Amino acid sequence: MTRLEDLEAFLSVVDHGSLTEAALRLGRSLQAISRSLASLEEDVGVVLIHRTTRHCSPSEAGGEFYRRVQPAIAEIREAREQAASRRLEPSGILRIGAPVLFGPDFLVPIIAEYMKEFPQTEIDLQLFDGFSDLAVERLDLAIRIADLPDSGLQSKLLGTLRRVVFGAPSYFARRGRPKHPQDLRQHNCLVRSIDQQVGQWSFQIDGRTRLVRVQGTFRSNTMAAIYAAATSGLGLGYSPLWQIKHLVATSKLKVVLENFEPKPVPIHALWLENRLAPAKVRAFTDLLALRLKLDDL
Repeated sequence: MTRLEDLEAFLSVVDHGSLTEAALRLGRSLQAISRSLASLEEDVGVVLIHRTTRHCSPSEAGGEFYRRVQPAIAEIREAREQAASRRLEPSGILRIGAPVLFGPDFLVPIIAEYMKEFPQTEIDLQLFDGFSDLAVERLDLAIRIADLPDSGLQSKLLGTLRRVVFGAPSYFARRGRPKHPQDLRQHNCLVRSIDQQVGQWSFQIDGRTRLVRVQGTFRSNTMAAIYAAATSGLGLGYSPLWQIKHLVATSKLKVVLENFEPKPVPIHALWLENRLAPAKVRAFTDLLALRLKLDDL
């Protein structure tokens, strides 16, 4: 039966062209490397390495064997390292970037739990909207609410978030409720003036994503002002549900046009490309996936 250490000895000899160098790299004796090669060649039934006094090189069969085995052994090594790293206690500073409104309500309670479980850690939470360069900002982890462009970042999908139309009960008592997105043309809509598609709200209509043009007598560059205007009964707003959850829960705002909501927006945890994420990053993303409940958002 072929042993993993025999395969590792073979790969090292091919990589370094020498039994002596392979022995040094693997921390084994020259005799042990030689025995591993002999055992492997006996097991597969062909010569894998041509040996001379100065150099070792793979035979034709050895070259093909190397190309087939090397990726599998790399995966085994990574799995072994990852399993072993589970014993490591997360420690040090974990730098996290997250959206301004999302961080305090959704992340801070999870951060508190994380720090109680791993008291050797410190958290540096940076709140900002928009995409940032994790390397430039020196972030270990970032939370992004958007479809992700192709990048060299690792990611973990945490869930999806709804986008909704909402208004105050006083507004609906005065103007009625829209039954279809096209009805919004007869309503006073509260528009965010810095959106990429100003005055256009996205919906699912007849199975397709469509933009509906809206307008009204109030617009602002901040969502906080939009929410204040909506709760005052001034008009209808449009935003991610998670941002107004507390207002909906207290009946200050009501959600409408639920059957026409656009596709939910994904939320991801992102970290820099690394085949083996640091223990502090892995532990926090695991806790996020466990605790971040987005089913009703």
